[in-house]
Parts: sequence; C-alpha cells; structure tokens
Amino acid sequence: MDCATETSAEETNASSGRRRLPSISLPPMPWFGIDIGGTLTKLVYFEPTDQADYLETEDERIREKTIHRYLTTNKAYGETGIRDEHLQLDGVNINGRVGVIHFIRFPTDRMMNFIKLVRSKGFAQVSSTVCATGGGAVKYAKEAEEELGMYFHKADELQSLINGIEFVAANNADECYYYENPLDEKSFCKRVWRWSSARCSSTDQKQSADEPNPDGLQYPYVVCNIGSGVSVLVVRGHKDFKRVSGSSIGGGFFQGLCFWLCGCETFEEAIDLATRGDNKKVDKLVGDIYGNGYDSVGLPGDVIAASFAKVLTKDKAASVQKADLARSVLVTATNNIGSVALNAATQHGIDRIVFVGNFLRVNPIAARLLSHAMDFWSQGTKKALFLHHEGYFGAVGCLEKLVDVTNMRRMAKSKNQTDAAAAPQSAEPPQTDSSGNDMPTT
Repeated sequence: MDCATETSAEETNASSGRRRLPSISLPPMPWFGIDIGGTLTKLVYFEPTDQADYLETEDERIREKTIHRYLTTNKAYGETGIRDEHLQLDGVNINGRVGVIHFIRFPTDRMMNFIKLVRSKGFAQVSSTVCATGGGAVKYAKEAEEELGMYFHKADELQSLINGIEFVAANNADECYYYENPLDEKSFCKRVWRWSSARCSSTDQKQSADEPNPDGLQYPYVVCNIGSGVSVLVVRGHKDFKRVSGSSIGGGFFQGLCFWLCGCETFEEAIDLATRGDNKKVDKLVGDIYGNGYDSVGLPGDVIAASFAKVLTKDKAASVQKADLARSVLVTATNNIGSVALNAATQHGIDRIVFVGNFLRVNPIAARLLSHAMDFWSQGTKKALFLHHEGYFGAVGCLEKLVDVTNMRRMAKSKNQTDAAAAPQSAEPPQTDSSGNDMPTT
C-alpha cells in the first residue's frame, strides 16, 4: 500500500464518542525508521496504542496486528536480530498519534538475511516507503526495491541524528546521565542530567528552550557519535549544527583489532574480554619512563605515554594475556575519541559533550574512561554526558521524517494529477474522404 494513501486532516467531535482522524495527513501504519550503519543496522518500530480513537481501514488493522504479533512476541529475529526490550519507550506522541517505540538491531553484514526474512514473513507489503539513513541506505536501496518493492527515502544522516537525540530526550526524562567518581570501583555512580534544550512531546510537560533549566543540557553542546568511525558535531540549535571533526579510530578499530589479536568474533565478546584485562601490562605509562609523574608538565605517573609499548619483545609479550590486549585496544580507542571530542569542545568554547553511538553499548568501561578524561584534561570545565539509547537516534530521526516524506509525496502526486488534468487536449485530426480531401462538417 502506497504511503500516499494518507488519512484525512479533518477531525470529528471526540466528545460525542465518534472516532477521530489525525490532525495532519499521516502515512498508514506501521511506521518504521532505519539506520544502516557500517557495522550495525538499527531499526525502530512505532506501535500505535490509540487505535480505538482513530478511523482505520481493515487492511491497516490486519497489517498492524500481524507485524505487532511478530515483533513484540520475540526478542530475537533470525540468527542475529535483537530487540532491546529495556529501551522500549511508552506513551510517545508522534504527530498526534500515541504509542510505543520498539528498538531492534542486527549486524549490517546480515542485511540480505534481513531482506529475506521480511519477504518470507510477508512484511514487504506493509509499507512502500521507509525513511532510511546511514551508508547502507544507499548501498542496499536497489536490493530493497527489487526484492521487496520498498523505496528507501534517504534522510540526512546528521539531521536524523540530532532529531533523534532531541526527540528521545524529550520523551524520556532520565535519558541523559553522567558519572560521578568514574574510576572509583567502590563509589562511582550514574546521575541523571536533565535535558532542557530538546523539543518536548505534547504528552509531557513542556519547558521552553528560552526558559532553560540551569542544571540541564542547553544549547550549545558537542555530540560525539561513536560507531565504526567517529564524528564530532557542534550543535547550537535544532537545525543549527555542523560536523567539525572526526576520527577513523572508533568502534570498528576496536572490534577489528580484537578479532585479529584475540580471536573475538563479536563486539560483545570483545568487551567481555576487555573487562577482565589490565592495559597497564601492555601500555607504557609516564611512571614507567620517569619512575613517577612528570610534575613539571602536570602528567601523573598513571597516564599512558605510549600504547602497546610494553610488548615490543617476545619475552615481555609472553606474560601478556588476550584480555590485557583487548583492554589496551579499548583504552587506546577511547583515549583517541576523548581527545578528538575535547579538542572540538575547547576550540568552540563549549562545556557539554554528549557521547552517543553503539560503541557505548554494553561498554560502561569506555563511558567511565571518557568521563574521567574529560574531567581531568579540562580541569573540570567540560562535562561528559551519555544517553541510554546510544546508537538508535538516527533511526528515530528517520521515524519522525516519515510523516514529512508522506506529505511531500502526497503533494507531488496531487500536483502531477492537477498538471495532467490542466494539460490542453490535442484536437482530433480532420476526417478525409478516400481521395484525401477534407470532408465538410455539418
């Protein structure tokens, strides 16, 4: 069913008990957004919970029930698809519809398996258009169209990221947090950081960005998005942002080296191994060089001077475990990420740095290291902040974009129909007799 078959904008009298139509033109259910990254694909599904209040066709109800039953009664799909049930958002308002957002992920190298699953379950007919972002939105567009008859509307990656961050934060009061005493195993803890610059859901209490909470996150802020690689953005407003820096040393670097050095086949396996390791057996510290700290330049003895510099000979490498190597790779990547983010924040005079991306999934070690690094190297002037939904923001931004895309397609279709109707009709050629002369009209 084409997205152009949207519902009317007219609303009926709800107080009379009659069902009503959405206040704007909306695409038919179900709604999806997808972010096809270099390593991981993130899919979000909006499940409406207000069906009784809205007029829907029988086809829409059947489609919703079919996909709802499959997605919500399973936590795993195929061999590698996972639904992150703990991230589910309830009571979310998207353009007047209220429902639940579900969060699903699978490795991007299984994209063709996902397409086969969609086709085998008959889901290819649930929507003709899906808003997609990430490099895979281009790479797999042809396969989606040929195999599923599905069109990927390609949404801007950075705008989708910002849209998703601010939308989720506005709908989840505890979304943003920071660490206190991040490296103290006994006393470290998470603290909620209230978000006040995000757009608010109409179902939540609104707080204008013009009346900010002094304890909350406000514009401007830096976003450090850590996926396979790293992108750093300066955000000064909802549509006022710019990519200012980045790095190739991110999640892909960590997982790739852990595969080659340690034999880890998954990100989770690499993180689990790193958790048990000690990077000080692999990395050369300032104290290893000077015997203590380098006080004249403010370098404590436990600061890393050279990554992997303790394993340059066979005899020293023999005492090192795979877990130590994995921990060193994790610390190396995290230190690089922190340095890039801090430099951008310092250059642009911004104190708040928001770290997002799937590198932080099941990875509290990196988050705590980043927290400590931001605080130490900025002498307490920069704040490292984190978001619970980590790598799903691009997909959420696409979910919101779906309504805009539907309206654009509707208007384009309407214009084409109007232009066709207004086009002058060609006159019929004059009739002729057998000799070719024009016949008179009566």
